[in-house]
Amino acid sequence: MHFNTIEFGVEAGVATLVFNRPDKLNSFTTEMHREVRQAIKTTRDDSSIRCLLLSGNGRGFCAGQDLSDRAVAPDAIMPDLGESLDKNYNPLIRALTGMEKPVICAVNGVAAGAGANIALACDIVFAARSASFIQAFCRIGLIPDSGGTWTLPRLVGRAQAMALAMLGDKIPAEQAQALGMIWRCVDDEALMPEASRLARHLATQPTQGLAYIKRAINASFSNTLEQQLELERDLQRLAGRTRDYREGVQAFIHKRKPEFQGN
Repeated sequence: MHFNTIEFGVEAGVATLVFNRPDKLNSFTTEMHREVRQAIKTTRDDSSIRCLLLSGNGRGFCAGQDLSDRAVAPDAIMPDLGESLDKNYNPLIRALTGMEKPVICAVNGVAAGAGANIALACDIVFAARSASFIQAFCRIGLIPDSGGTWTLPRLVGRAQAMALAMLGDKIPAEQAQALGMIWRCVDDEALMPEASRLARHLATQPTQGLAYIKRAINASFSNTLEQQLELERDLQRLAGRTRDYREGVQAFIHKRKPEFQGN
């Protein structure tokens, strides 16, 4: 399939989606949203795809919204930004967090505004040492969207999240790792090899079991302990009925490497 604003391909069970507007720091336009939705739908619906790897071309991962795509002239009618979230960004965050496959993100440069929060919505986030994260919304009178006000406090705590959101400071990748925002900061040249290696590994693992892990951890933020124990029971019951659980047990007993099929 042909895309204008992204690159998308599938190999060895891994779908790789790369934002491809490098001259605009991969900022989102209406067309880019449409193409990303199509690629994510393909990833979700194709059972042969067992992991998604997200990255960007050029010197930026994603600078959020392309403001020229919805510029506000002094005498123009003010836009409904809520509509933009309802139509584009919120469905994207729901698709990433709700996808029953691992989602890996490789942040190759600046991740600003919605771009930062799209990255933080992924399951495991790598960042190049030269990369940075900026909650840039406050600089134009907005609030962190794309799940930012939900994700940040849970990753770094209320105090850090409040300062990041109100000050809009640039957070280098090493600091982001120290704060718990991301999984790992790596040297620039190691970013895609490391992220791709992990994606290929996850694509060979028990995909349905990983989906249940993702569902359980995401639910834990709103559940009581009693509710979480019941959810663990229910998901473990389902996991115990998968073919991959049977394969894992047999491989353990016979001291061989398991061959998981993702179901």
